[in-house]
Amino acid sequence: MSTFDNATADRPIGLTAPSGIDRAAHHRLDEAWLAVAWSHPTTRVFVVSGGQVLIDDTPEGGTEIVMTQAFEAPVTETHRYFLGTDEDGVSYFALQKDSLPGRMDQSARPAGLREAGLLLGPRDAGLMVHAVALENWQRLHRFCSRCGERTVIAAAGHIRRCQACGAEHYPRTDPAVIMLVTDDQDRALLGRQVHWPEGRFSTLAGFVEPGESIEQSVAREVYEEAGITVGEVEYIASQPWPFPSSLMLGFMARATSFDINVDGEEIEEARWFSREDLTAAFESGEVMPPFGISIAARLIELWYGKPLPKPGAVKRTG
Repeated sequence: MSTFDNATADRPIGLTAPSGIDRAAHHRLDEAWLAVAWSHPTTRVFVVSGGQVLIDDTPEGGTEIVMTQAFEAPVTETHRYFLGTDEDGVSYFALQKDSLPGRMDQSARPAGLREAGLLLGPRDAGLMVHAVALENWQRLHRFCSRCGERTVIAAAGHIRRCQACGAEHYPRTDPAVIMLVTDDQDRALLGRQVHWPEGRFSTLAGFVEPGESIEQSVAREVYEEAGITVGEVEYIASQPWPFPSSLMLGFMARATSFDINVDGEEIEEARWFSREDLTAAFESGEVMPPFGISIAARLIELWYGKPLPKPGAVKRTG
């Protein structure tokens, strides 16, 4: 029996909750407005470096990004990214630096999205995913793909412009499909990538190819990775995933064949799990769940009918 319509359907997917931030893209080319916003005393700034920011625990028991006013922020010449404004008119900027600043009180700690995304509130999680995505793109696209000359940053971090040929380059997002496949016994197909640790299983996933619909991509990836054909495909939700530049499009898919034949290149092992099988595998430590922030965890939960154990909460045996 399917459990798609259960309490787990109301659980939010990490990095997708409304942040309350208006990206205010119309201000990105307005240098005068940006200068005023930067110097305003309510403006908040944080540093992003190597996909990490500084986070700190609050007295109320939450976790926030460590932010400062602009005049306290580290100096940077060009890598200053405008992220938007909130409903109170507060502007937010991220600074890309080679390293995170130290903290006199020593209470803050560096964190990437996989950790911080589970701890931060919607506002800070939204700001961080935006900043990390921009930083990744900026680091990887410093030269013009048309003529090869070095590009310069424009539009408050959202364009790289080539002064040689005039080309403009925009932040790149690669569509990827991620899917939980079930069979006629309502078992779920989970696989382990070749570079994952023993016991780490998750949903299948892959990138959409040129000239391909997302439904075609789901069918192709499942067949290529596990040798399983699928029929009905149902879209569930999407999730920004800046590792470095993906948009994950989540699906449920129904298998029309059942004999597994893994490709051995991307997927080393794949198995059909009933809910009872998966519960037993979690309890024994034979299977480790995917990270809770990922849409993969939510797709599995929709089928499983209850929250997955947290990674590290189960102990490996044997």
